[in-house]
Amino acid sequence: MSFITQVFTLAVFAVFVNNFVLSKFLGLCPYIGVSKKIDSALGMGMAVIFVMTMASTFTWLIQEYLLLPYHLEYLQTIAFILTIASLVQFVEMVIQKTAPALYKSLGVFLPLITTNCAVLGVSILNIQEGYNFLGAILNGLFSGTGFTLVLLLMAGLRERLEKSEVPEAMKGMPIAFVIAGCMALAFLGFSGLNF
Repeated sequence: MSFITQVFTLAVFAVFVNNFVLSKFLGLCPYIGVSKKIDSALGMGMAVIFVMTMASTFTWLIQEYLLLPYHLEYLQTIAFILTIASLVQFVEMVIQKTAPALYKSLGVFLPLITTNCAVLGVSILNIQEGYNFLGAILNGLFSGTGFTLVLLLMAGLRERLEKSEVPEAMKGMPIAFVIAGCMALAFLGFSGLNF
């Protein structure tokens, strides 16, 4: 299998088949909380792509060159969370300086990337699946892209629902959960893909 085919397969699996939000149900807090407006969803998605890619890079290096050689594998979760928290602080400072409006619209959800289980999940999955360095980086990038895709889809649907006639009992969160379930079922159709 050629390198391009491997990258394409990894991209399809990370974005569609094994989407962290819709197949593993990780990262649901920002998925539901930030998906009211497309602008804030896009900003959050870009931040998550950056953090997932960088977290995958640094956590793979920490695992291979610090934890494994010194037999400190039991510190994996703590080391990974500290790495992710540092990256999120960096992203938060950059967004606050470069895009104050986006920083305000993301509010509390930006620091919550630290505790976003999808970011920690992709870092741990990279180790469990035995990805090499480049594979870990690409898996982080494509997983963040999949997160951003479903976040934007949800935001677009919720913006459209604001202008639609929805029964009073279904307005707000109830209809958001129905949409999330329908999206998860739709993405389940990708699980039959074979390469």
